[in-house]
Amino acid sequence: MGQCGITSSKTVLVFLNLIFWGAAGILCYVGAYVFIIYDDYDHFFEDIYTLIPAVVIIAVGALLFIIGLIGCCATIRESRCGLATFVIILLLVFVTEVIVVVLGYVYRAKVENEVDRSIQKVYKTYNGTHPDAASRAIDSVQRQLHCCGIHNYSDWENTDWFKETKNQSVPLSCCRETAGSCNGSLAHPSNLYAEGCEALVVKKLQEIMMHVIWAALAFAAIQLLGVLCACIVLCRRTRDPAYELLITGGTYA
Repeated sequence: MGQCGITSSKTVLVFLNLIFWGAAGILCYVGAYVFIIYDDYDHFFEDIYTLIPAVVIIAVGALLFIIGLIGCCATIRESRCGLATFVIILLLVFVTEVIVVVLGYVYRAKVENEVDRSIQKVYKTYNGTHPDAASRAIDSVQRQLHCCGIHNYSDWENTDWFKETKNQSVPLSCCRETAGSCNGSLAHPSNLYAEGCEALVVKKLQEIMMHVIWAALAFAAIQLLGVLCACIVLCRRTRDPAYELLITGGTYA
């Protein structure tokens, strides 16, 4: 009965190690996705420390590749030292993922204030005639999120660019995709996106942070199961004489 329980635990542990490899790839993908999205919205978000959860989750993903290798070797070879190392590393990674979750919630709460502070500056310095990186970022976000202005298209009337052009129009990126003849004129507001960009940028960044949080929580749960199975195998290997003889090939006297 004891040997059957150990065999089951070993089977589950080997399966979990294979999951760790898959999880490592997913975590690295999530972290890289956050970096890519941040690159699109970095002008609206000045606090680079918000990327810390993404950096940590990529590091955890890379470490999971190594953990999976250690776990497989330790399980197959019945190495007490290897299993103990496997458990310790898993616990350390688990603690790291808990930190990622906490940081994720902290920075998720800061997103709205950060965007509100930064987006005002970006719109104020917009230059549609000779667009710089920030101006191109505004056009890109307005096209992607189907929005116009900070709160709505009327915000453009307060920008230096609008006052200088004196043509009573907003950037073409404010035009609805269905409005074929749109030239950005405020005389035809039905051709423009009605919703402002600030709320949508905040929503997008918070969604991204939630992806990091849920990924960390999901794999933290898997790691706890791995720790449990490894501890079962480790304890049985230490305490069960029959199992010890089975491993060493000995027999009872």
